[in-house]
Amino acid sequence: MKTRITEIFNIKYPIVQGGMVWASGWRLVSAVSNAGGLGLLGAGSMYPEVLREHIQKCRKATDKPFGVNIPIMYPDIDKLMEIIIEEGVKIVFTSAGNPEIWTSVLQKEGIKVAHVVSSSKFALKAQNAGVDAIVAEGFEAGGHNGREETTTMTLIPSVKRHINVPLIAAGGIATGRGMLAAMALGADGVQIGSRFVATDEASSHINFKRRVLEAGEGDTILTLKELAPVRLLKNPFYEQVLELYRSGEASAENIKKLLGKGRTKKGMFEGDLTEGELEIGQIASVIDKIQPVSEVFQEIIDEYNFALSELNQLGKLNF
Repeated sequence: MKTRITEIFNIKYPIVQGGMVWASGWRLVSAVSNAGGLGLLGAGSMYPEVLREHIQKCRKATDKPFGVNIPIMYPDIDKLMEIIIEEGVKIVFTSAGNPEIWTSVLQKEGIKVAHVVSSSKFALKAQNAGVDAIVAEGFEAGGHNGREETTTMTLIPSVKRHINVPLIAAGGIATGRGMLAAMALGADGVQIGSRFVATDEASSHINFKRRVLEAGEGDTILTLKELAPVRLLKNPFYEQVLELYRSGEASAENIKKLLGKGRTKKGMFEGDLTEGELEIGQIASVIDKIQPVSEVFQEIIDEYNFALSELNQLGKLNF
């Protein structure tokens, strides 16, 4: 399978693993890259020297391309970028900030840069900043998200009309049929996050993985827009958030106070399903088992090919 994404990143399949906080350590990343996709370390939950350690371990575990996902607004951004350059990482996905700040700096070091956006407006800004690829993420996605609440099915064709760089679709994609649908909408590849949370290799806590399997339709919600929109699984901590809104006291200051420090780590990495923040996408409702990454890839590719053969049998519409 060759697309602009497989060519630019030198990977077998146009599948990128989302660089999720507390889930995307070196074991998951190397497994994804070894399976033929592009694994991304989630630097958003790593101190600088922890990132260095994961890069070095990942390099020992795979000889395939891998990269780092890094939120530009991260407080230690300068140190993280310094480590990425020192360690010879060749692919960086940036998010949550202005791509103009780091794109040219990284590219001068021979690094391919992709940037995550939630609208056509920001896609154009990223293209103008010179990025090598764009990830357009619909609001179905887990973690931090766009305020516009544009769905992936609407976002991808809209962004496609405005840019000419390679386009990666994200948000609500976890299966071969979802991948095929995204490609039909104009994407050159897909980014998958939530499904990789429920893998043996993900560093997320087993309690969180099992809770993902239990999730049904409507069990996640986009909230905390006063700070940064994030999609959460409903749990007792979410009920505290909801009560803050009901009381009319959901100011940015009060939300920060409620969140405190390490709330996502508590839920996703330490497995506290009561007081922890549990970030996951809507597509969790179709994830029903914890598997090795290799099995996930095999299922996605097999389903993609089967769905494609079904469409081919439908034939062309005539008017």
